Amino acid sequence: MKLIYVFDAYCGWSHGFSRTMSEVAARHPELPIEVVSGGLFIGERRQPIGNFGYVPAANAKISDLTGAEFGDGYQRLIGDGSFVMDSEAAARGVAALRNAAPDRAVELAGALQRAFYIDGRSLSTPETYRTIAGAAGLDADAVVAAFQGPAARAAAEADFHRAAELGVDAYPTLLATEGQRVIPLAVGHATADQIDQRLATVTATTTS
Repeated sequence: MKLIYVFDAYCGWSHGFSRTMSEVAARHPELPIEVVSGGLFIGERRQPIGNFGYVPAANAKISDLTGAEFGDGYQRLIGDGSFVMDSEAAARGVAALRNAAPDRAVELAGALQRAFYIDGRSLSTPETYRTIAGAAGLDADAVVAAFQGPAARAAAEADFHRAAELGVDAYPTLLATEGQRVIPLAVGHATADQIDQRLATVTATTTS
């Protein structure tokens, strides 16, 4: 069995889920986890954040439900409504970090979301990835070069296709796969305990 975590770095609900995802990864080191960028703000949805009037209320709900923080840096970045969330750029960053440390993909995805939602760093800026890579003990120059290179762009497109093939259209989504079976464990929000219960059910069904 393995887990597939489909998220978007610019998705507030994914930010709220990152703590749960970290706990799941810590509880289940035996389960490989594939981290996939979903592509929430691409194409026509790549617009200034001020055009998405639901964001402040959604963030408040996410905070209430999950305890996730939305820092002062984030509030300053989006304050005038002009900041553009570009999920393609963020997915390239995920790909570059994931390539540098494949076994730390969940951890690095969480770091990327904190960079935006806490520190107010654009996920389209190479310096953001230099900072994240440096803090994680990775080769910052290599990560930045990868972020700017064609392989990361191709990986981002592959992630978007992967999410679509899995039928995922809401973020975050956590799936378990066993052979040809794909079983949803969480969509939007769940606690680590809830996911453990669902994993136990999947395991029991598989072994029965």
